[in-house]
Amino acid sequence: MGNENEPEDLENSLTIDSMPAQDSGKAQFKPVKKDNQPQVPREEEIGIHKGALNTLLAERNELIKMVANVEVIMQAHIARLKELGVEIKVQQPKEEQ
Repeated sequence: MGNENEPEDLENSLTIDSMPAQDSGKAQFKPVKKDNQPQVPREEEIGIHKGALNTLLAERNELIKMVANVEVIMQAHIARLKELGVEIKVQQPKEEQ
């Protein structure tokens, strides 16, 4: 039970201490306490973070492709509506500060 690498300890350290704060409109993560983190060799931790970044980069690239595809389809619909004599006002999204 005293092993810091037990699954329930890892799960608790990931889910409890790093949950997003709900007090504002934006999700903000609480820093994970150092004493709750399991000890991982430096090289293994570097590998974990590099792997996570590679995965997230691939996900971001796929999202960019999806947004581009949606934009193309929207422009085609707008162009066709213009051909049919319908004028469309497109609202620009408000920038968050």
